[in-house]
Amino acid sequence: MARTKEFDPEAALQAALELFWRRGYEATSMSDLVEHLGIGRASLYATFGNKHELYLKALERYDRTGLPPIVRELSQPGPALPAVRSVVRRYAAEATDARLRLNGCMITNTAAELGPHDPAAARHVERNWDQLETVLHSALVRAQAQGELPAGRDPLTLARMLLVLLQGLRVVGKASADPARVRDAAEQALALLD
Repeated sequence: MARTKEFDPEAALQAALELFWRRGYEATSMSDLVEHLGIGRASLYATFGNKHELYLKALERYDRTGLPPIVRELSQPGPALPAVRSVVRRYAAEATDARLRLNGCMITNTAAELGPHDPAAARHVERNWDQLETVLHSALVRAQAQGELPAGRDPLTLARMLLVLLQGLRVVGKASADPARVRDAAEQALALLD
């Protein structure tokens, strides 16, 4: 007879996500995960696979919870440019928030730590960035059609610039104690939308 799980896999995945997000992939050992999740090593392997598989599942969970609110905000009917500005300013605020900035963004952290040598992680990062770029592009196309964005601006290149800016805000915010650096960069980029 199969044994029933003595733990909640979703709660365990969330706990793994939080540990990986705080410490990174390389600095988190299987022993750390066993201790932090409070489950046995065999149960951990049976449920999630090895450390790498668990990390990718945690990354997917992060993506499922982080991107949909941005998609909803940028897809709302009505003026699009205020929503784009709101998203950029929220990224800047989160990047300078004392409680949030040291963890940074798990997607950005993954890009920096694993992207150069881990194809599975790099594919996940690219997929996230493609989705964010697409929703920014769509919002900017809508803004241009509604007369909010000058006709001479290219919504695709602006979306790509904003994507790179948002990722950069997360990196600089994580490493810099000067919030003005992040806020000023965000506002300067937003001025390009006028």
